Parts: sequence; C-alpha cells; structure tokens
Amino acid sequence: MNAELSVGALSKRYGTLEALHEVSFNAHPGELVAVIGPNGAGKTTLLSIIAGAQTASAGTVAPGPDRVGWAPQQPALYSKLSVAENLELFARLEGVPDRADAVGRMLDQTGLRGRADERVARLSGGNRQRVNVALGLIANPPVLALDEPSASLDPAQRERLWQFIVALAAGGTTVVFSTHNVVEAQRYADRAIVLADGRLVFDGTPQALMREAGEAQDGDMERALVAFLAQRGSREETSG
Repeated sequence: MNAELSVGALSKRYGTLEALHEVSFNAHPGELVAVIGPNGAGKTTLLSIIAGAQTASAGTVAPGPDRVGWAPQQPALYSKLSVAENLELFARLEGVPDRADAVGRMLDQTGLRGRADERVARLSGGNRQRVNVALGLIANPPVLALDEPSASLDPAQRERLWQFIVALAAGGTTVVFSTHNVVEAQRYADRAIVLADGRLVFDGTPQALMREAGEAQDGDMERALVAFLAQRGSREETSG
C-alpha cells in the first residue's frame, strides 16, 4: 500500500533549541496514527509542520499542506458566527468550488445539521470541537492532523468525538493525532509514534509498545509509556 503521508528527516530549530531532530515515518490511507510522548517532546511542532502551519528547518513532508486538514488544540472558530457560517467562511478561504455542498456534507458528517444556525458561542465544548475538526475537513483532504482533539472534553463528549474520528479513518482518511491521554492511543490507534526530546524513539503498534515496556497486552498504556521512556533513558546512560 502506498503511503498517504510521508515525513522524511524532519527537523525544526528555534535558535539553538532543536525541537525536532530528523523525524521520519509514513502513514497509509485510513490509518490512525497517535503521536505521544512527554511535554516538550515536539508533538505539536510535528503536527503543525505536517499541516503547513509552520515551516521545517530541514526535511520533507508529502503531500503538501493543501492536502492536509488541520485542527489545532485551540479551536479557530468565530464565536459570533453560526456553525454553518463558520463552515462557509472556511470553505471560501480554502477555495472549495462548491461551498454549499461542502457545508452540507460536513454538517451531516459531524451530526451538526440540527445546530447549523446556532452561534458557536452557544455550543458545548464537544460540539465546538466537532466544528473545529469539520473546518479541517472542509476541503475533503486525504490527511487530517489533530492536536489534542479530546482535550477539555468530558467522557461522553470524548466518546462521540472518537466515534466520528474512527469513522473518518474507516472511510479512508489518514488521521495523525497527538494526545496526552495515552489510553486513546491504546484504544483507537493503529500505530503509535513516541517522541522524546524531539526524536522519534518508537514507531509501531500500541501492542508492540506494551510488549517492549514489559506490560501485559490488556495492561496500562500510560504505565507502559513511562516504563519505556525510563528504559530508554537507562540505555542512553549506560551507552554514554
């Protein structure tokens, strides 16, 4: 299967700080890829470069940002506009040829048809996040990048959002998402990419990460990630 997203030796520097160091991976059509790791690992930087929100210092990303939908952690919504008006505005900005069709498609896909005329300011956090994801999908991109999509949502809102995201992947959209709630990676992701200090230190299934950390397959993913990073630190100290 050909890769839908290809990241090659991606690096990002802010002065003397190297936020990413030669990160490389591929993702395939319909694949759900979780990007996990400690704070400051480079997760948001990686996703924002994939989406074209910022540029890399070195390396390559294919396809270009015009083929990647982007839903940042902080929703880029206009609270005084309705749901449909937000979608219409972003369809115009993305140069979507049939804006009415795109808006209708996203209202149906997100289950927000009944709230089309409601101002975004009046929506629940879960519904605002669904609109945020819909804006990233308005141009029907093959790849969707999501930065902490379920942050600040309650359990019921998270469940509805993940049903939506899983359905997108089942329909062929490649989804790359970051999360601090690593149970989401265990539950939903086909692959888990672990970043630490801007470096890719693991790329494989969540089950493989559990095995490498010495955790049972039905065990605690968060405990497995902590153990894996501790083992990695011990190996580096020994080799150093």
